[in-house]
Amino acid sequence: MCGRFALTLPPDAMAQLFNATLANDLPDVPDYNICPTTRVFSVVSGEGGRRIGAMRWGFLPHWYKSPTDGPLLINARAETIADKPAFRSAVRKRRCLIPADGFYEWEKNGDGQRLPWYVTRSDGQPMIFAAVWQMWGPEEARMPTCAIVTTEASADISAIHHRQPVILEPDQWGLWLGEEGTGAAKCLQAAPEGSLTAWRVDPRVNSNRAEGPDLIRPLASV
Repeated sequence: MCGRFALTLPPDAMAQLFNATLANDLPDVPDYNICPTTRVFSVVSGEGGRRIGAMRWGFLPHWYKSPTDGPLLINARAETIADKPAFRSAVRKRRCLIPADGFYEWEKNGDGQRLPWYVTRSDGQPMIFAAVWQMWGPEEARMPTCAIVTTEASADISAIHHRQPVILEPDQWGLWLGEEGTGAAKCLQAAPEGSLTAWRVDPRVNSNRAEGPDLIRPLASV
């Protein structure tokens, strides 16, 4: 799964990377501890081209009467996304990209303690997650909400956790955004072996209130 991630790329750099325009009122960066239900950067494509805006991380199906009316849907499984009532329309019509530097994952030791790891690309490039989105709320207060698509973990991190976000390469962005016709399902694969690297980080990140670049630094004692 993906339950926490980091992003340091400035908005102007994102606009250049995606050849997109920027919306107003974007989240603050850098943010080393992006948590569910907060606003995240997202890239969508439409008649006017690509646009970078903010979405609530936590997909809200149209039948939810409030944000807490059902399970918190921060992830959507690639294997079942086309069949699940919450996501099947979104995966056909409303796909987006979510940029990140890396994400956190946890394993349990023999004592049941949750030990955090930070996962990033081996080549140092930004991670771009496949995601789906949905507008939710009354007409006067509608907001975009999103979920990150996950798949089976690559060999690089499978010992830490059995799931990971779907990470898209630049030549897949247009296909996932619907700019290049059909066939977006071909993007829903684990990262190739050797493309990800991970290291243990301070358990301080277990708190959703923790902040700062120290959160992603390798734990010296490991």
